Amino acid sequence: MVKQIVRDILFLGQKSEPATKADLQVGRDLQDTLRANRERCVGMAANMIGVKKNIIIVSMGFLDVVMFNPVIVSKSGPYETEEGCLSLDGVRKTTRYQNMEVEYYDFDWKRQRQKLSGWTAQICQHEMDHLEGKII
Repeated sequence: MVKQIVRDILFLGQKSEPATKADLQVGRDLQDTLRANRERCVGMAANMIGVKKNIIIVSMGFLDVVMFNPVIVSKSGPYETEEGCLSLDGVRKTTRYQNMEVEYYDFDWKRQRQKLSGWTAQICQHEMDHLEGKII
């Protein structure tokens, strides 16, 4: 189901809680909502649709990947950049990493590990900041 985008800074600034198998529908809602906002959005976190759970979706060009309880395992190549966000107006400066490895659960609740670089890594880091309540 396509959900409304949350723009409440107080809500977005709160840390999310671990996801469980009971939260699989939130992942499907993120897929639908990203699809509906594709022209202005490349990733989302669950708190952007009003759910404080550790769930993100990252557009990898040809595929949108939903990650439940993602954790950065390694990162390298820091750089400075500016980012915008569907939930916020304007752009903000931040530090990102060119390369990263992330571990997460998929829809079958199987642990996955993926190496990301460049733009895809930046999207993933931005969405994971949402889970920590970081406003970027």
